Amino acid sequence: MIDFHCHLDLYPKPANLIAEVAKRGTYVLAVTTTPKAFDGNLRFVGANSRIRVAVGLHPELVKDRHHEVSLLCATLSRTRYVGEVGLDGSPEHRSTLDLQREVLRGILAACKSQGGRIISLHSRMAARQVLEELEAAGAVGTPVLHWFSGSQSELRLAIDLDCWFSVGPAMLASVNGRRLASLMPRDRILPETDGPFGELDGHPLNPWDSERVLPILSGLWQVPEQVIAQTLKANLRRLVS
Repeated sequence: MIDFHCHLDLYPKPANLIAEVAKRGTYVLAVTTTPKAFDGNLRFVGANSRIRVAVGLHPELVKDRHHEVSLLCATLSRTRYVGEVGLDGSPEHRSTLDLQREVLRGILAACKSQGGRIISLHSRMAARQVLEELEAAGAVGTPVLHWFSGSQSELRLAIDLDCWFSVGPAMLASVNGRRLASLMPRDRILPETDGPFGELDGHPLNPWDSERVLPILSGLWQVPEQVIAQTLKANLRRLVS
């Protein structure tokens, strides 16, 4: 299975989790909340070839760590993956949106100058603003909107901008999440957990719990779970090829 957005280093026992990921053969994109965490994640992951590490700067941390954007941009030469980055317009972070925009613009410009990257994007309560930044930036690579919760019109704009989407069990637990997933292009969807922040029944999701999206997508798309699994694997192969 695939978990295309997971915070491996923020689980209580990352080494144990990574060992279980290897045992199960799960493909994981390990996103980071600060660029300084990138090297630490590489050490955790070691020789596990099914885990890729992204360099990120979470918008919730921009207020205190915006000066680290230069380190993120310098790290781009070492990875194809960027995340978690983006904008957060929730009430507790809305006051820093201008600074968040400045940081995101710098990251997108650096991705463009490096020939493009696969970018896992946070857009909570700021979907329109994220899409505006993507449109203005141009050829930044492949944006993957993680846990997208915008409106249907914003979804249509994201599709027009060739965005991909990562959806998880926690997102699909809501009526709106399922509605949005049903409208997303099936050839541009990947599973995620957002663990350990993503939860179900009060318990953090593990990377292998991404398989819980299969029966939900099967019901939405009216196709067998096996077909869903094959589609998601094909999507990953196409994205990273």
